[in-house]
Amino acid sequence: MGVGGRFWDLLKPYARAEGPDFLRDKRVAVDLSFWIIQHDAAIRARRPFARSPHLRTTFFRTIALFSKMGAYPVFVVDGEPSPLKSQAMIERFYRCSGLEHAELPKNEPGTPVKRRNQHFAKCVSDCVELLELLGMPILRACGEAEALCAQLNYEGHVDACITADSDAFLFGAKCVIKCYRSNSSEPYECYNVSDVEAGLGLKRKQLVAIALLVGNDHDLHGVPGFGVDTAVRFVQLFNEDEILDRLHEVGQGVIPVVTGSIGSATHLDEPNVDDALSKARSPHCSHCGHPGSKKAHSKSSCEHCINNGFENCIVKPAGFKCLCSSCEKDRKSKEQRKHENWLIKVCKKIAAEENFPNTEIIAMYLRNNNRHCHDSPSLRWDYPNVGCLVDFLVYNMHWDPSYIRQRMLPMLSTIYLREMASTKTRNLLLCDQYEFHSIQRVKIRYGHPYYLVKWKRTNNSNVCINYKTQNEHSEFEHESLGASEPIDLSDEPDAPQILIDDGCWFLLTDENIELVKAAFPDEVDRFSQEKKLKESPSKHRKSSLKSCKNKTGAGDHSPTSACVQLSITEFYRTTKVAFQAKPSEDPGQNSQNGEPVKEGRKISAASSDHNTLKSAKRRLMF
Repeated sequence: MGVGGRFWDLLKPYARAEGPDFLRDKRVAVDLSFWIIQHDAAIRARRPFARSPHLRTTFFRTIALFSKMGAYPVFVVDGEPSPLKSQAMIERFYRCSGLEHAELPKNEPGTPVKRRNQHFAKCVSDCVELLELLGMPILRACGEAEALCAQLNYEGHVDACITADSDAFLFGAKCVIKCYRSNSSEPYECYNVSDVEAGLGLKRKQLVAIALLVGNDHDLHGVPGFGVDTAVRFVQLFNEDEILDRLHEVGQGVIPVVTGSIGSATHLDEPNVDDALSKARSPHCSHCGHPGSKKAHSKSSCEHCINNGFENCIVKPAGFKCLCSSCEKDRKSKEQRKHENWLIKVCKKIAAEENFPNTEIIAMYLRNNNRHCHDSPSLRWDYPNVGCLVDFLVYNMHWDPSYIRQRMLPMLSTIYLREMASTKTRNLLLCDQYEFHSIQRVKIRYGHPYYLVKWKRTNNSNVCINYKTQNEHSEFEHESLGASEPIDLSDEPDAPQILIDDGCWFLLTDENIELVKAAFPDEVDRFSQEKKLKESPSKHRKSSLKSCKNKTGAGDHSPTSACVQLSITEFYRTTKVAFQAKPSEDPGQNSQNGEPVKEGRKISAASSDHNTLKSAKRRLMF
């Protein structure tokens, strides 16, 4: 949830649309609880008997985030909730269940903190075990996971946070990704604090003040009668350094001094009105609306009307506003009184709240020690433990081992290419079975280009892996779930393709272009040259073929030469017999009537038919 009162709608205009390459080679902190809750409820709503949706979501999303987006994820787990958080969780449960708030138990001092749901804790424990087998770094927060994600982002350990809790900005996050879909061409929302500060003029402490007014995860109510718009209008009256002090003053019943106000700071019970506001406005003519009385204008013409080219006083038009100094001052005074009346009304609402503002909530948002150890966090990405991971998923998900290895291939190929780009060591891929072979083509996937890379199976490999197709696995999963339809595979990455050519086994995977360039620059150059040669015009191809022919030698006229463009008649001989006239017949005479045929007549007839066809086409087209 985070900050209440549609806080995300306030930040929506300042969101940036980013694509999958935005997170490439960047470290990103992931709120693990957000991932589990987001898709667990959605999958169970459609498939009540789905097996371990939290493990499925974590497995596929981690592989997509690591391989497709090229990010280095750091997963953060929630710690023990604070007493305020526990009370808010109980209150939220009562609210969703339709129970009366009078039955809500009070959280007295010394009461043990309510632990999180045991079923949810078991889901988190399973996901942590899965991520450890995948080699991902995992950190445990003292309290809220989004607080530690924001702290890592604030201290520069990660470049962004993935969470749906809007209070990550209050904890100090600089870049927050609210939600993203791995298999989608649509960009995801990315919020930068710099854009929010430039658009709304609000900084961290001012956002904390808004959360105190509209409600948050630790205080669901906030101040009654306060929405996001009212809170933003009130907070914008003060700068970041003084906003929290002003909230303390208002909580004690003191109206704060606002820059540009007419009055001075007073207590709510003793309002102070400036004498300048009580002065009456100078008299104006009811006929023309200008300064002066109607009686005076009847005796002598109005100066303003005469200056406008009229001899007598004219009737004022509808919506007329006098622009004299007295009227301008009066309008400003009315606006100021209206604003001060609104400020007094708002301050009375704040002062009516008991123990406002809550200093414990303020300290919770502004502290920067959300992890157990105060040293720099150890962020290390290890190689996946494939064997133990297969056993874990076979036991928990009832998946086939070959299917698990197939879905892990994008992650293993990404690790392999990164190692090749950094060390240039010729290691094999996927349990020493496949090695890099070539680049087949450029593939556009979800609006972004990738290289379709061929991985060749080595000859000395004796292990045979029976990869199932996606349809076969869907049937297998369908039987294991006992559902009437296969579950949604929107987060599941594309399965590698299998290719058999001349007895050799190949796997085709989609890889990032820049990563392949860094790992195999020679192969990329060769592929680029071949692509240019295919896309070049026919003249350039002919010239290259001639040069290739000259290199092979002028005496080599073999029709099977690889550099010579063969004619189609070399492969398919014509069977049409040429027409030969009989010696007894004259080709210039007709065989039926013996009259000679005039060539000029034939040409003229053909040309007339051709002209007729052209004219008919013109009539049809125009």
